[in-house]
Amino acid sequence: MKKRPLILVTNDDGITAPGLRTLIEVMKTIGDVVVVAPDSPQSAMGHAITVNSTLYVEEVQIDPDGTIEYSCSGTPADCVKLAVKQVLGRRPDLCVSGINHGSNSSINVIYSGTMSAALEAGIEGIPAIGFSLCDYKWSANFEACKGFVKTITENVLKNGLPTGVVLNVNIPNLPKEAIKGIKICRQAKANWEEEFDKRTNPNGRDYYWLAGKFVNLDHGEDTDEWALEHGYVSVVPVQFDLTAHHCIQNLNTWNLND
Repeated sequence: MKKRPLILVTNDDGITAPGLRTLIEVMKTIGDVVVVAPDSPQSAMGHAITVNSTLYVEEVQIDPDGTIEYSCSGTPADCVKLAVKQVLGRRPDLCVSGINHGSNSSINVIYSGTMSAALEAGIEGIPAIGFSLCDYKWSANFEACKGFVKTITENVLKNGLPTGVVLNVNIPNLPKEAIKGIKICRQAKANWEEEFDKRTNPNGRDYYWLAGKFVNLDHGEDTDEWALEHGYVSVVPVQFDLTAHHCIQNLNTWNLND
C-alpha cells in the first residue's frame, strides 16, 4: 500500500482560526497531518523570527479526532523551523500554510506571515503552498475553498515544484459555483498608500493608527489581481531568492574599484 505523505500544516492567524481548521480537514483526506501553528494571531509578521526571547511549543488537542497539533509561542517562520528541526520525526513531504483570513495577492506577499511560513519551508527544500481567502472576517465561509485547495495540493504532491519555488494561492470570496476556475498568474504591481491617523492619549503622548488604501497599478490580464477580480483562483509561483538578476550586468559596468 502506498505510504501517505506527511503534511505540515501552519498559519499566521493562530491555531484556533477557522481557516486553519478547514485546511486541516482537507489535508487529512490527502495525507498524515501534523500541525504546528502560532498560539495567537501573527498576521503581517512577514519573515520575522524570534532571536531575543525563548520559544515554547506545547502539544494541544483541539479537534477530537486525534490530529497531532502543537501550539507555538513564535512567528509563522518560527513554527516551520521548530517543526522541521525539533517536532517532526522526519522531514515533511509538503508544508501548507493558511487558509489565511484575507488576501495575500500582489505586494501583500511581502508582509504575509502565511506566505513567510511557506517560504521558510521552501528554504528547507520542502514543497510548500500558502492559501488565502479574500475575506478578512473571522466568520468567513471557507466551504468554497476546499475543492481548490485539494486539487492544487494533490498536483504539487504529484508533480513537485522547482527548487526554491513555492505557490501563493488566493481564492476569491465567492460561492463555489461562481468561481470560474484556476489561473496561473504573475504578481501584480500594486501597493498600499499608507496614511497614519495621529491621535493623543490622555497623558498627552501622541500615537498613530496605520490606515490607507490598496492601489492596483497593473492593468495586465495575467496578474493575480486581475484573476481574483474576474472570479478565478490565482496561483503565483514565488521564490525566496530576491536577486534582481536582470540588473547584474548593468551594475558590472559601474566603476566601483577606484
